[in-house]
Parts: sequence; structure tokens; C-alpha cells
Amino acid sequence: MNAKQNTLFVSSLAKGLKILRAFDDQHTDLSLMDLVERTGLDKSATQRLANTLHVEGMLDKDPVTRRYRPSHAWLELAFAYYWADPIVGRTLPKLIELSQQLGETVNLAELSGDHIIYINRLPCKRTHFAATVVGRKLPALMTTSGRVMIATCPEEERKRIVETWSLRAFTPHTVLDREELGRAVEQAARDGYAIATSQMIIGELAIAAPIIGPDGRSIAAIQCSVSAHHYDEERLLKEILPALRDTANAISPTMRLPAIREFTPGL
Repeated sequence: MNAKQNTLFVSSLAKGLKILRAFDDQHTDLSLMDLVERTGLDKSATQRLANTLHVEGMLDKDPVTRRYRPSHAWLELAFAYYWADPIVGRTLPKLIELSQQLGETVNLAELSGDHIIYINRLPCKRTHFAATVVGRKLPALMTTSGRVMIATCPEEERKRIVETWSLRAFTPHTVLDREELGRAVEQAARDGYAIATSQMIIGELAIAAPIIGPDGRSIAAIQCSVSAHHYDEERLLKEILPALRDTANAISPTMRLPAIREFTPGL
């Protein structure tokens, strides 16, 4: 529904959220005029909204530079999300086992609109910082995790996704041709896994397997990234894929059970 047609829509709250969404990995601290430029809101409204978010503890403000940055409240929200998402708790023990078994980077991703978002990341010794932070979003069609999750959708939905979802180049090798992407998704539908080279990082070989929900669609994907200097596709399929599939298959049945969590105060 269009926001203007939704009588429950609060435009002032939406504008406040727009201020928060102005921050990302490329824009970690912003001046008032930076916020005006990134949000498209007028200066007066931006100033009032940013000040309110500062007073409410959602933004920190440097007393000297007067620049804003995300506060610890964002981590509190992330904490709440982690407890609310049953996939996180049920997958982490298995992901730790897999990471220790392989000695390579292991990630857990979910679909978020036409992107994937990493909700768990277990790095290896070679992993650079950007690949360790949860919450990173990437266009789903550019990633093996996204492709393998899309592959579990009905055929007509897969076609629509390939035709309409956003694309973005990360390396000179990133596939942007929609016909080629369609073939990659259909290959993942046949194989039950997706594999790609140098899509996000040059020299990175990635493979992903889906975690299947009760309705037969993927609710998440486990992805492993390795160096193409140490692995080729044949070795990846022989040494990584079986363990990746075993882990995904072991997790899938647990997603049919009710979530039970224990919270220990102070931990």
C-alpha cells in the first residue's frame, strides 16, 4: 500500500527513520548538512529530527565537531533482534562446528527484500574486517547465498526476481547480465547449491547451501568463502560442499520446532 493511502502511516516517524538510515559503512559520522543531503529533507526538519534522536539516545553528537554518529542504542536493538530471530540460536552451534571443521570463513544469511543480510559470521584468520561484521547487506543476485535461496522459490517467482531485483558491480568479474544470472539461479535450483568466483572480492571462491523451512522454501543460507589461490572448484565441491550440505540439512528439521531459549542475567 502507498504510504499516502495508509491512514496508520506516521510521516514524522518515517522521516526520523530516514535520518537513521543515512548512516552506513561509508557514512559513519555525519554533519547536519550531510544529513540534509543524504535524506533530502529540509534543514529545519533535519535539525529537529537529529536533535530528537540525540536526546532520545539514538545518536551520539560530538560536542566539538557537532557531527552525529550511531549510538550504543543500535547495539541494543541488534541484541533484541538476535533474541527474536529463532534461526540465530539454532544455527550458531552448527556453524561453529562447521567453521572449526573447515578452518574457513562461514556465514549465515537471510533474504531482506532484494538483498541478503548476514546475521552470523564466523571468520577465519585470513578474513578482513568488513567480512566479519553482521548486518551487512548485499544485492541477493550478486551472491551465492542469495542465488541459492532464490532457487527454492517457484519458477515464475524466480524469473520475476531475476528480471527486477537490483544489481551492483563489486569487481570487474561481477555478473550483471540478467540472462546469465537467470542461468546461475536455475543451476542452483537443479544442484541444490550455488558457486561463484570473484563476485564480491577478486580471488574469492564462494559456495552456499540453503536451509529449508517447513514450506520447502529457503529461510536462510550457509555460505563458505575461500581463497581461489588455495582452492579450485573441484576441490571446493569435494572438500567443502559435503560438510556445508550436512550442516544445512541438520539445521532444516529444527526449524519446524518451537523456539526455546534460556537467558542468564548478566551474560
